[in-house]
This record gives sequence, C-alpha cells and structure tokens, in this order.
Amino acid sequence: MGKRPKAIRSTRRQALGRALLIGVAGVFAPALAHAHFILVTPDSWMSQDSLGTPEKLGPCGDEGGGTPTGNVTALHPGQTISVTINEVITHPGHYRVALAVNNRRELPAEPKVTPKGGDPCASAAIQNPPTFPILADNMLPHTQAFAGPQTFTVTLPTDVTCTKCTLQVLEFMSNHFAPCFYHHCADISIQEELVSTTSTTPPTGPTSSTATTTTRPCPTPRCSVEAVVQGPACGSDTIPAAIRRKLDRAPELLEQAETSPPGQARVLRKKAKRFLERAGGSALRASRGKKPKLSAGCAASIKETTDQLAGGL
Repeated sequence: MGKRPKAIRSTRRQALGRALLIGVAGVFAPALAHAHFILVTPDSWMSQDSLGTPEKLGPCGDEGGGTPTGNVTALHPGQTISVTINEVITHPGHYRVALAVNNRRELPAEPKVTPKGGDPCASAAIQNPPTFPILADNMLPHTQAFAGPQTFTVTLPTDVTCTKCTLQVLEFMSNHFAPCFYHHCADISIQEELVSTTSTTPPTGPTSSTATTTTRPCPTPRCSVEAVVQGPACGSDTIPAAIRRKLDRAPELLEQAETSPPGQARVLRKKAKRFLERAGGSALRASRGKKPKLSAGCAASIKETTDQLAGGL
C-alpha cells in the first residue's frame, strides 16, 4: 500500500507530459507545413506529382521518386519566355530563376538566409539587379496564397546558345523550418532562330524583280530537328509521341558522343543514326492511310531532315 501513491503520481506525471507535448505540437503545427510548387511551363525535366515532388534537394529536385520526361523546350537567344508555377501549398516567399549552360554545377548556390526570432527562414538575399547566371530574382513576392497558377516573364541572354541547358526555378519560403528552398528545373535549348531574308533587285527587263531567299543553317542536329518540327511544313501538325521520342533521342545521343571516348562515340552515333532512320520512316507511314496522323508535307520534311542528318553519320 505504501508504494501505490508513488505509482499514481508517476502515472499522473506521464499523462501531464503527454498533454504538454500535444499542446506544444499544436502551437507549432502550422510552421511544420511544407510549401510545394509545380513547374507548369517550361516543361519540367522530371515528372511531378500533385504536390510538385520531387523538389526538395537541389539543384533540380534530386531526391528521387520522379521519372525523367525527356522534354527539351526550344528557345532563342534574347527571347522573353513565360514561367508558370502553381504553388499548391503556400508559404510567404518568392522565386528565383537561373541558367546553367554546360553543366548543372554552374547553377548558383542557394542564397544566404537570415534567421530572425523563431523563424530560421526569415529572409533570403536577393540580387537586384540579377547577375548571370541568375536571370531573375524576387519574382512573385507574396505573403498570402495565390488564387491559382501564376506566370512571370524572364528574358534569356542574347549571347548564349546551347543544345541542352538547364533553367532552374528556385522557391524561397519564409516562416518555415530549414531547409528554406524548393527546386524545379527545365531542360531547354537556345539556338539562333532560322531567319529568311529576301533581297529585291531593280527591274532590268520584263521581269519586275528578282527575289533571292536564304536561310541560315542550323549548327546542331537538335536545332535541325526543332526547325523542322516547328517549321511551316509541320506547324499545324501534332507530331505523334513515338516519332517525337525518336527525333529527340537522336540529338541526345549525338551530344553524348561529342564528350565520349572514340569507341563509345562510334556506338552512340550508330544508335543516333538508327533513331533518325526510324523517325523518317515512321513519319512517312503516319502520313498514309485513311486517317493519316501527319500531313504529307510534314512527313516529307521530317524524312528529308532525318536523311540529311543520318547521311552525315
């Protein structure tokens, strides 16, 4: 009987401790919520779930769990592009955009964070004006939830070209436990736009004028592929996914071959040639039948381009 009051007191202390923990958890529960955002445009390099994950590990949401999309958005030097995000879980903060031309290691480090009071992510350093490789900073600053997806514009450098570079969209979140950032990336190409120029000579006889049109050639296979897909012959067509995958895969292999040892480079070029030949043949087949999936002009243009590229291998 002498031990029983002690046991009761111990039980009461344990219950009080549990109640205190629950109360503390209730006070701090809002701060534990994690912000999430989905990169809507440009196309993300990685698949995203309904909350935008993977996005926690830099530089591009590298914690795993997604599937590479293989999407490369074709852009041009000096182009002003739209970046659209959907912040599905809100925290006060803003967005930053940076560009890596040759390797993702070129992406800048996360900005310095200054804690304040009980908020370890109170504020982050902002570049104003931004300095390359940062293209834009402090975009969409907010303290309240957005009504829906948000879009802002970024202008690409005029003196940068690449066949596959990385556009990083970084979210800074205040009122949040560290780490204070989420990350998404898009694979893009930046190539000179195909420009047609027409010159007119004064009349020298019955003919009133003579027009000569020249088109600046594409410097890379990826540029050639994008030129035909987005060109006038295919502008109104939707390229079937299977053909588009072949067209995208060939330049990827050729880019890998450029930095590979000679033996491996030969293997990669052979694979690229097969993808090009298959893409051209598939395009022609897709233009035939009662319900063609491609116009004859688009198919012929794809076949001509793939034949030219394959012939050079």
